Amino acid sequence: MKRVNRRRFLGLGGAALAAMNVPAIARHSNHSKEETSGLDQENSGPVPMIHVGDIFHHHGDPDDHWDLASVYALAYSGYVDLKGIVIDWPPRKTFGDPDVMGVAQLNYITGLVVPAVTGTPYTMKHRNDIQADADPIDHQGINWVIETLRESPSPVIINVVGASTDIALAIKKEPELFASKCKAIYQNAGSAITRRDKPIEYNTGLDPFAYATLFDAPCPVYWLPCFHDRATNEVGGYGSYYRFLQNDILRHLPKKLLNFFLFMLGWARSHKWLEYLNGEPDQRLLDSKGDMYRAMWCTAGFLHAAGKKVTSEGDIVPLDSEGESVCSFVPVKVDCDDEGYTDWEKDPHSDKRFIFHVDDEQNYEKAMTTALRDLLLQLPQS
Repeated sequence: MKRVNRRRFLGLGGAALAAMNVPAIARHSNHSKEETSGLDQENSGPVPMIHVGDIFHHHGDPDDHWDLASVYALAYSGYVDLKGIVIDWPPRKTFGDPDVMGVAQLNYITGLVVPAVTGTPYTMKHRNDIQADADPIDHQGINWVIETLRESPSPVIINVVGASTDIALAIKKEPELFASKCKAIYQNAGSAITRRDKPIEYNTGLDPFAYATLFDAPCPVYWLPCFHDRATNEVGGYGSYYRFLQNDILRHLPKKLLNFFLFMLGWARSHKWLEYLNGEPDQRLLDSKGDMYRAMWCTAGFLHAAGKKVTSEGDIVPLDSEGESVCSFVPVKVDCDDEGYTDWEKDPHSDKRFIFHVDDEQNYEKAMTTALRDLLLQLPQS
């Protein structure tokens, strides 16, 4: 089974956005049934959220730190209650360790106190594997997820933006708990179109059994394929991929948040993460990294989980707002085999499985870039 590294992918196209004042994210209540599909937050306050990702220092792919900052922005703005971060076990020796410094930096910037735990070092041996012989230390992330769901007074949303292993094992260990206490899983992996003569997507290939297991979950699953077709890797269709020039966002950011990204982008070898945050930004590093394009996949799912959508102009508005958004979720039924290859079809009667769709291909990339910038600018400006 061949694997293609999503981290080496560089898309085509994209243009710089003009500088502009950034509005606050629009607030509203009462989300439409079609868009929320069980994610109604009326009278419930911020939705509890667990974020699971491959966040390393030095990084495997900078998109993971952009994602981490995005969920912190949603938490700081009061749209989600960020319960904690599960950081994947590094799948390669060439990657750095789980980036607890990055979590500490965002805790410092926001004043939030969000814990971080490390995922299991072992992949699943089959679809029903629960790693019964694993030491407790190797299942600390899995057990923390289970305990967090058990203790939460309301159902929890889970973002999976790296390997599926920890959440798949938690599901297998406590399926009834996931049926009652997991509001939804946002699965950011795979391709909408898979062919056995083509490589599978990077996150899928990290643990195909676990990836397949998430489609068996007894709770809603919102699937964001990284690409519509792994053979073409283009914006549009049922793939969540977009990209932007990093300077179109970095140069708008306040100093501490900018330094968070520069500490990551520069592969800083120092452990002095706090001193770096409070220092002056490295202009030479900003010039070199700012001129690079950044591929992204997960932004739309984070906003949807928080009850938001993005207009064609890039405004972040409530799901029940008038007007169309650049992307949505379509109800489907889907099957995934043990190698990570999927078959799916639209199913208007489905209330548990949804696939991401780009509704406005012409404006999607620019709108998502604007939305990401606006979201990050909700973080403290000091």
